Formats: sequence, C-alpha cells, structure tokens
Amino acid sequence: MRDAGIQVISWTEKRDLTQQELIEQCKPCNALLSAGNNAIDRVFLNECRHLKVIALLSVGFDGVDISEATRLRIPIGNTPGVVSGATADTAFLLMLAVSRKAFYMHKKIGNGHWGFSEPTADLGIELEGRTLGIWGLGKIGFEMARRCVRTYAMKVIYCNRNNHLEAELELNAVKVSFDELLRQSDVLSVHTVLSNETRGTFDRNAFAKMKPSSIFINAARGAIHNEKELIEALQTGTIWGAGLDVTYPEPMHVDNPLLDMPTVAVLPHIGTATVESRNAMSTMAAENIIAGLSGKRLQHMVNPEVYGDTAN
Repeated sequence: MRDAGIQVISWTEKRDLTQQELIEQCKPCNALLSAGNNAIDRVFLNECRHLKVIALLSVGFDGVDISEATRLRIPIGNTPGVVSGATADTAFLLMLAVSRKAFYMHKKIGNGHWGFSEPTADLGIELEGRTLGIWGLGKIGFEMARRCVRTYAMKVIYCNRNNHLEAELELNAVKVSFDELLRQSDVLSVHTVLSNETRGTFDRNAFAKMKPSSIFINAARGAIHNEKELIEALQTGTIWGAGLDVTYPEPMHVDNPLLDMPTVAVLPHIGTATVESRNAMSTMAAENIIAGLSGKRLQHMVNPEVYGDTAN
C-alpha cells in the first residue's frame, strides 16, 4: 500500500478497539483495512460514510452490515479462496483429535496422570469408511471432503441449496436433506456462513437427531451452534464428540466445561493461521484497498451492487 502512495496508519495495541475508537481512527482516513473483531455496523458506517472502501482480512463478513454499506455505496472487500486449504486442514485436525481424544490425553500427561496403562481406558474411534456430512459444501467444505475421502475413504453426503457437481463427480458426494444429514453422518462438519438463517441451527433438536457415536465439527462461526445445548448433548451422550475452531462468545471462558471433556477439542479460531494463508489474505486485502482508493472495482468483494450490478 505504501508503494502505491498510500499513507498507512496502524492500530498497534494488543486489544480490540472500541467502536468509538474505531470511528475516531477512521475520521481522517479514506479507507479501512479491518483485521480484528470490529463491528462494522450501521452506527459505524453512518459515522464513517466518507470511506471509499473497507477491506476485511477475512472471508467471513458477518460483522458487517452489508445492506447499509451498500446503501451508502461503500464497497466491502474480503479474501475468498486463499484460505480454503488451511481452514480445511484445521477441520480435519479437529476431527482426528476428537476421534482419538488427543487434547484430553495430552492434558493428562501435563497433569501427571500418565501411569498404569489400562487396555480399555480412554479408547478412541477409527474413521476409515465412515460417513462425512458437510453442511455448506463450498470451497472449504470441498477441501475437507477431499481430505477425508483420500485419507480414510469416507463416504460424503452434503446439504446445500444447490448441487455441487465437482464433489459429486470427484468424490461421489450425495446431496441430502438436512434431516438426512443429521441422521446419517458419523462426522458432521459445518462450513457455511453465519446469517439469520444459519444462526443457532445446531441446537438440542438437531443434536437429538444425530448418531450417539457422531462427531460435530465447526470451523465456520461459533454462533451457528448453540453452545449450551452442545454441552448438554455431549454430557448426556446424545453425540460422542465435538471439535471447535470457533465458539460463541470468542474468546471462550476459561471455565467452560468443553475444555475438560475427553471427546472435545477446541482451538482459538486459527483456521487461516498459516504463513501462506495470512500472506495471501494480506495481499488480497491490500489490493482491495489500492483498487478502492484508485476508483477501480474491487476484485474480491461482498457487495458488487455498489457498482450497479450483481456480478462479483
């Protein structure tokens, strides 16, 4: 951005800004590159309607009031595509960690409980030939499914609005209803966006329809599952295990019972946290800023309607 002649002002404190701080920081600026948990809502957007572009260092945009940004003709950029592999790796890692109680067993070593070996204690489950269910089979979900098929010859079912022809041809994936996804999946992995429609979808009723031996994985957004009812489902044996890269709220409270459950693995939202992904995301976000300040169309954006069309 500096090479493009842009003066860059950075927030360097190791904490999230308050909304008022963010507004004050943006008052003298023409663009915002948002790399944190900033609420870019109606209040912020109207206070900072002079911004020519907002670039997110993320694929997800649930923290942005997109309709208001569009009304104010502010283009919102994001970073799709470059995070698919890293995020799928995280979901795969969580699935494997849960299946072998890896986080729990590691904690036992640190607590000095690596003692007498009981042949039937703390057993995990194997994944070979199991059924993987994907809710939201986009780029990340496809990469997760591909890893599971290639590594464990897992069968793939998915629930989408539309058919995913590439997954059906390459992975023999089968499109099913949401109820069928719940009932048939041995591992159910969530890869959809957070919206009013998806918020709280995985609740007591959904978990009740899943297999008692099933594993729930969420590497999308924490608010897609009801955390209290997930804890209940695990404690009662309604489902077997859970792997979470996302929680609600974030950060998770240190006394959360999920952190002490044998068949649970929780990570602090590190899905895209690789050198390669973050470099690619940063480059894409910077290119969006440069384009927006140059009066050019953003290559990767959420609301193409600001340009008077719907093509992205």
